[in-house]
Amino acid sequence: MAYGLGASIVILGALFKILHWELGPLNGGVLLAIGLITEAIIFAISAFEPVDDDLDWSLVYPELAGGKSTGKKKDEKPQDAQGLLSQKLDEMLKAAKIDEGLMTSLGDSIRSFEGAAKSMAPTTDAMNSTKKYSEEMALAAAQMESLNSLYKVQVESTSRQAEVNEQVVENAAQLKAQMENLTSNLSSLNGVYGGMLSAMNRN
Repeated sequence: MAYGLGASIVILGALFKILHWELGPLNGGVLLAIGLITEAIIFAISAFEPVDDDLDWSLVYPELAGGKSTGKKKDEKPQDAQGLLSQKLDEMLKAAKIDEGLMTSLGDSIRSFEGAAKSMAPTTDAMNSTKKYSEEMALAAAQMESLNSLYKVQVESTSRQAEVNEQVVENAAQLKAQMENLTSNLSSLNGVYGGMLSAMNRN
């Protein structure tokens, strides 16, 4: 509690000092001085505090008591950690019914799986070839679609050109008919004009 109170006074003094606050006679310098003096007194007193005794962990973990065995008979041989671990592992394997026959069967299964994986290699190659063939066919189909679109555009262009040519032929036929009609009209006008000239000459 003393450490916390002293630290809080120092923090308030620093805050008043940085922001230039004043609260009556209290300002940043005064609060900072009070806080630092309080902390100094607290730390000086803490130097005389008694040191806590170390806990005797050997009471909880006898293995820490200088390697001496406790609570055991003199004729009993200590077991090392490796032996205990091996014993526990054997008990676990026995409880799970994992014996030598099961391990042998597991090894045979692994070898069989390895052989099956090797025999599946040609099948994998065939699948890769089939996939590559499918990709090439898809690319060819896309190219054929592009050619069809180009051919369609060309056919439409040819069709429009044929229509234009047909219209030109029709216009030429109409022009020819109109020219023939104009020639006939000019012949008739020439005849009428010739008759008029003959009549005028007689007079």
